[in-house]
Amino acid sequence: MASAESDATDPGDAADARATTTGDAAAGTTTGSTTAAGGTGDRDRTRDRDRTRPGPTSAASPTSAASRTSRTGSRPRGRTRGGRRTVVTAAVFLLPALVLLGALVVYPIGYSIQRSFFDQSGDSFAGLDNYVTLFTDDSIRTAVRNNIIWVVVAPTVATALGLIFAVLTERVRWGTAFKLVVFMPMAISMLAAGIIFRLVYEQDPDRGVANAVWVGVHDTFAEASGFPRARPLPVHPLKAAGGGAYVTKAPVRTGEIARLPLVGVAPAQMPQDARPARTPAPEAAGDGGIAGTAWLDFTRGGGGKPNAVDAKELGLKGLRIEAVKDGRVVARATAAADGTFTLPAAADGAVLRLPASNFREQYDGVEWLGPTLVTPAIIGSYVWMWAGFAMVLIAAGLAGLPRELLEAARVDGANEWQVFRRITVPLLAPVLGVVLVTLMINVLKVFDLVFIIAPGSAQDDANVLALQLYRSSFGTDADLGVGSAIAVLLLLLVLPVMAVNIRRMRREARR
Repeated sequence: MASAESDATDPGDAADARATTTGDAAAGTTTGSTTAAGGTGDRDRTRDRDRTRPGPTSAASPTSAASRTSRTGSRPRGRTRGGRRTVVTAAVFLLPALVLLGALVVYPIGYSIQRSFFDQSGDSFAGLDNYVTLFTDDSIRTAVRNNIIWVVVAPTVATALGLIFAVLTERVRWGTAFKLVVFMPMAISMLAAGIIFRLVYEQDPDRGVANAVWVGVHDTFAEASGFPRARPLPVHPLKAAGGGAYVTKAPVRTGEIARLPLVGVAPAQMPQDARPARTPAPEAAGDGGIAGTAWLDFTRGGGGKPNAVDAKELGLKGLRIEAVKDGRVVARATAAADGTFTLPAAADGAVLRLPASNFREQYDGVEWLGPTLVTPAIIGSYVWMWAGFAMVLIAAGLAGLPRELLEAARVDGANEWQVFRRITVPLLAPVLGVVLVTLMINVLKVFDLVFIIAPGSAQDDANVLALQLYRSSFGTDADLGVGSAIAVLLLLLVLPVMAVNIRRMRREARR
């Protein structure tokens, strides 16, 4: 028992003993130690502040929690009101555009799709009959074929020319002026461009610029005909020899004057330096030779005698004469400005022949607006307008290329063609894609150039879908069902190109 009580009181006694010992030790220490006293005082003040500061479970906690709850509850309501206000503001600004979009785009598309399933009158359901017509009617099939040609050729050529112009003008001093000239056609409307090229492609070389240039080049390398409709009269000493040539009715002899009169030459086709015709003296041809005159046997204002050289009649300058004996040409001559000519003695007893080359119709150039070339000719006018557009966009992309890559390729030994093909074109691929897709969408809708440039006789050969849409919907015997089906077909052709363009734009945006 005593042992248990001793055990129970031992801890307290030990604690008292330690406290007494500590107090004695503290009393025995030097009380003048300022550092120990200051450190003890700081610890005491820190403990006092900790005891007086309210903790998480203090009485102030419910009020603080309520305050925080109030603040967090009010923020979502403010953001909701602000979000609704933003949506309403955006809707107010977008509403006019949405109304116009619906009225001018969505509704017409929907109505065209609906109308394409009805007949010409619009009262009876026709099913797919209008779409079957698209692939059975010859005019519409021609339009589809021409549209394919347009989509393949026009954007490709315009983009290629734009690329060439942009690259070549980058290094020249007058590049800006050249770009301005090439881009200027973009300021002209399609209607004005169509009228311009309708005149450019005129068949008459005196009016059409294209044929004027073409005929000039042709006549430089091919001998032109001087008297395309000239012919002899029955009373003249000439007769037809076949193939467009004429020969004398009797052989010519030394000492005789050979007379070669013709009619049918318009005054405008006479050589400008032609002089009044005259009859040469027999001795003008020399010893044994033959002299003669070729002239227009027609007197303006009337008068004159057939087979006789009158004072007002002009010589046929440049007329070619051949002396033919036994089926072969033994001598040749060309009439002078006054129509006189001479042949050597070898022509004695020969028949004089006027070759068909004298009377061949003049070369009038190319029939640009004929059935064969009308579509390429109109594509040429389109390229003339849109090559400047392609050039400007490609030049902008070219200006942003990293020059260090081009210079590095040149330092490595690449020539300019290799730099262009392996560096410039690959880096410009995104820009070229934008230009190509934009022009393809534009080409699918081409109408006014074809309608204005192609003459009525060639419109069937130059037909495209947009023109056929107009003719089917508003032309003679109009059928709005077929016209609506063509419109839907055009929409279906444009959608894939637009989808490719949108995908490319999104891919570029992610970069």
